[in-house]
Amino acid sequence: MAVVAGSNCGLANFQAELMQRINAYRARGASCGSYGSFAPTTALTWNDPLQSAAARHSKDMASKNFFSHTGSDGSSAGTRITQAGYSWRTWGENIAAGQTSVQQVVDGWMASPGHCANLMKPAFRHVGVACVSNSASTYRMYWTMDLAAPL
Repeated sequence: MAVVAGSNCGLANFQAELMQRINAYRARGASCGSYGSFAPTTALTWNDPLQSAAARHSKDMASKNFFSHTGSDGSSAGTRITQAGYSWRTWGENIAAGQTSVQQVVDGWMASPGHCANLMKPAFRHVGVACVSNSASTYRMYWTMDLAAPL
């Protein structure tokens, strides 16, 4: 599991912990509020280009002090994923800001119907996650998870 330098918020092995938590949900299925219930599905596997795209977006948000799926250059997650070298059929993105632990991030995403649905979507096969911190920014810690399925 390659990790872009400076994309772990100083949390040792956070990507492995996050993978374990989200794949545990995928293994047992989940109810995602207005998006409905999702049956158990296959585990996601780590993807370096997706992690690179996620790191780019987290760094952008942390350094420019904003929180949005749209990059400061107007880019979408799909554009960032393509630019990182991943040829996708479908993609999704979850972001979070201010949480200080993997458990807080995953709990927040699972409590949000749209984020939960992204995590549980059976079409997704790959994932990359990043967290970038900046003590001078509003939220300090900026998390991005990019999910996708290849062409």
